[in-house]
Amino acid sequence: MSNAVPFIPDNAPFSPEQRAWLNGYLAGLFSGAPASASAPATRKASLQVPVLYATQSGTGEGLARKVAKELKARGHIAELAALESFEPAKLAQHHHAVIITSTYGEGDPPDAVQGFFAQLQAEGAPRMDNLSYALLALGDRHYEHFCKFGIDLDERLQALGGTRFIPRVDCDVEFEAEFQAWKLGVLERLDAIASGASVAPAVAAIATLPQTPAERPQVHTRDNPLFAPLIERRPLTREISSKQTLHLAFSVADSQLHYEAGDACGVIAQNDAALVDEVLEAAKFTGSEPVTIDRIGTVPVREALLHHFQFTRLHRKTVQGYAAKGNCQPLAGLLIPEQTTHLDRYMYDRGLIDLLDEYPGVASEPQEIVDLLPRLAPRLYSISSSPAAHPGEVHATVAIVRYRAINRQRGGVCSTMFADRIPPGGTVPIYIQTNRKFRLPLSSDAPVIMIGPGTGIAPFRGFLHQRQATGAKGRNWLFFGERSAATDFLYCDEFEKMRADGHLTQWHTTFSRDQEKKIYVQDRMLEQAAQLWRWLQDGASVYVCGDATHMARDVDAAIHTIVGQQGNLDAEAAKDYVQQMKDDRRYQRDVY
Repeated sequence: MSNAVPFIPDNAPFSPEQRAWLNGYLAGLFSGAPASASAPATRKASLQVPVLYATQSGTGEGLARKVAKELKARGHIAELAALESFEPAKLAQHHHAVIITSTYGEGDPPDAVQGFFAQLQAEGAPRMDNLSYALLALGDRHYEHFCKFGIDLDERLQALGGTRFIPRVDCDVEFEAEFQAWKLGVLERLDAIASGASVAPAVAAIATLPQTPAERPQVHTRDNPLFAPLIERRPLTREISSKQTLHLAFSVADSQLHYEAGDACGVIAQNDAALVDEVLEAAKFTGSEPVTIDRIGTVPVREALLHHFQFTRLHRKTVQGYAAKGNCQPLAGLLIPEQTTHLDRYMYDRGLIDLLDEYPGVASEPQEIVDLLPRLAPRLYSISSSPAAHPGEVHATVAIVRYRAINRQRGGVCSTMFADRIPPGGTVPIYIQTNRKFRLPLSSDAPVIMIGPGTGIAPFRGFLHQRQATGAKGRNWLFFGERSAATDFLYCDEFEKMRADGHLTQWHTTFSRDQEKKIYVQDRMLEQAAQLWRWLQDGASVYVCGDATHMARDVDAAIHTIVGQQGNLDAEAAKDYVQQMKDDRRYQRDVY
């Protein structure tokens, strides 16, 4: 007979407080049982610690999951939750919390957490005098609004009376070392607090529960990608189109890479070797000179530029450092606050090669150059396949970025790599970026409305194939837009077939350049306002994917208009309705 002390698993239908009490009761009830050889002689006190995340792409959630797991292993009661699921009043009831945030757009909160932050900023927001917290902010130091939401959230919590039990840490894109140090500080500080606290003991055992594919730990990560063969590359646009969009398929057969519809495929990109050689020639370096890269070590500068640094687009800090090093007065003049618009215009179409051409001889050593450059970040593409319909494969829908500026042909680092530099059958290092905030409804009978112009169609191709392969009975409505039906109708044959067999219940398209007046997906939505409102009343979930700057904003405005007009609601009530949809996970966005 086993001597293990029974405990209540995390997925049991109890609140954290109820679960802690029951576990404490069971621990006392079985206290007479002989301890196992591996069990600790004494149990330390535990703390109830919500581990909260605010994320747009899922990175913050992954880090929060690691913290929660280690807190549980140390005997604490760690509740993993999205920050938007915690109203400020609920957060104010806790004595300790761990928060991991990302920043989105122009220093904004991620989409889902905007409602929470608005409540926190309101005049009547609850006091946080009893709250002691730790906060990790994720960002990119080369952008102007580095970690701004994490900073804003930290300052607001302190203004409401909250205190940090360890200092806030603001992480750059290479965050692993900072995260590990911060996490260790969190664990040690909470252990120290618990050892002096007068709280009831709780069982530290962790249940081993079955995991869904999305919850299983990923073997292949950003640091350990899968080198997947490119098994298909075909154009989705006609040759006469003004742009090129490709369908790509990678083989992941017999690998430990797994995903769900709605996830993204991370690609470890490589710069164009010909452009690297141009940069080296302009800087008068051979390419063999050694440079030191943080956490990587010493490598030849050519390898550094090929694999590790972003140099095809300029950032303010690169211009600032280059201007200071070379005493370049015209550049320095652009850096004053009053010249921000002119600086943005100057940087928009330029890269490092342009600085080297326009202001030669600034750097005498390669290290001086690479120290000014941001790291080359992975590219994320919404997966356009379904694991049920396309086993052993991951598909992506990629628009190839090409343009001419400042007397030079230019292009996107990763998209041109796919189009020009990967041979048939060549391998590409990839991994899965889980996106739990972009998931089909749990009920297969629920209707869904999908809005995805351009390559925003990608996840909805995956959604539709997934629902078809699993026999889902829910209605499907797709809004798609592009430039011209004759040249840019992505996946036309597939969707026509789904429409013919009834799987695609409604399908509305718009092609902006096929008539004198440009028409976009939000215009089609407004035309179908009455029917769209009926779907919402039937419990439909709305999904949006694509451009965040214009399309997603305009679609969001259209949704608010439809809700207000069709529901006979004023602006404030319509806003509340849409916010409730977000809270209920019935309005999800994957925008970039």
